[in-house]
Amino acid sequence: MKVNGNGRAKILTSDELRRLFSDGFTSDRDRALFGICLYTGCRVSEALKLQTTDIKGETLTFRKSTTKGKLKTRAIEIEPGLAAILAGYHPKAGPMFPGVRGVTERLTRYAADKILRVAAKRVQLEGVSTHSFRRTALNQMSSANIPLRHIQEISGHNDLGTLQRYLEVSPEQRRKALSVIGF
Repeated sequence: MKVNGNGRAKILTSDELRRLFSDGFTSDRDRALFGICLYTGCRVSEALKLQTTDIKGETLTFRKSTTKGKLKTRAIEIEPGLAAILAGYHPKAGPMFPGVRGVTERLTRYAADKILRVAAKRVQLEGVSTHSFRRTALNQMSSANIPLRHIQEISGHNDLGTLQRYLEVSPEQRRKALSVIGF
């Protein structure tokens, strides 16, 4: 868990996510931004670089030029949960998350972090960072026994070793693993 910006981003529980999206975030824009981070497992910087044209039908595309390694374009299907969140947000053509007129073209990572800190404080959560949504998404997929190769494809990680550093093993998963030993 992060403390004063140090450490790993907190993995959020279903209850914490519910509280953030219902009572923490106060605008459709904020719910859309962090909903995209959660439902696609993307980095906040990737979500902030999205254009309105990157959403076509039921697909959201992270262009190669906007991803961390700039190696590969990722197309992610928009699941019903994300579609419901996006339904309330209607930005004008251009950046999906525009910044302050005349100051920045799009919302900055600093501004996104501040929005999240205020929302987390509103619902009394500690240790949350913008990366919490990515870690939460990847861990939820892993806990649901989604093959690592599939998670890697969604997250855009170049190698499985890097992806595995994101994943935590829960006490329940340890118990289950140990329960299969024996004769």
